[in-house]
Amino acid sequence: MAFRNRFHAGQLLAERLAGYRDRPGVVVLALPRGGVPVAFEVARTLQAPLDLFLVRKLGVPGHEELALGAVATGNVRVLNNDVVEPLGIPTRVIDEIARRELRELHRQQRRYRRDRPPVDVENHTVILVDDGLATGSTMRAAIKALRMQQPKRLVVAVPVGAADTCAELSAEADDVICATAPDRFSSVGAWFQDFSPTPDEMVESLLDEAETWQHQATASS
Repeated sequence: MAFRNRFHAGQLLAERLAGYRDRPGVVVLALPRGGVPVAFEVARTLQAPLDLFLVRKLGVPGHEELALGAVATGNVRVLNNDVVEPLGIPTRVIDEIARRELRELHRQQRRYRRDRPPVDVENHTVILVDDGLATGSTMRAAIKALRMQQPKRLVVAVPVGAADTCAELSAEADDVICATAPDRFSSVGAWFQDFSPTPDEMVESLLDEAETWQHQATASS
């Protein structure tokens, strides 16, 4: 195990991103829910705004931990054909899973955002953070959706990821920071002592806390 919990992972990941500290135009976006505690520590260290980017994994029926694809804000859908084709998953099944996950995405958007508008990412450096990379389907969906918003630079940052997935994403993002990228990779959770689910209440609390210190930083500058 490399990390005590997601907060510890975020602190270590932030060290790898130190070159972005106090740099103007840097925005940290978290993939909820597990990516939020990681991104919170990154944003606090870098003194950068923190926001969410909503993505939902599409799990294989009966083996939901295995991603067949993902959906993201803006009705973006990405499929992992290496999973879909060998298993012969019908399109109608994929469509139903996608509809269900989009409902959850919209629920999260209403609950987490409340009246907060999204952070503007156009012409900004976006650091996109999750708690880890396995197949990379959710991250690919996020990258595809974010490209539509025309960021100046798009950086993927995770505390741990499968070595081949980290390498593959280098072709889609401007930079990929995998603090730990083992060749022998079983699951993201195997690298955490505590990998318990991140509750909605924690996401809301961390976003509120981040908003408070961001306002304080703006007022003192």
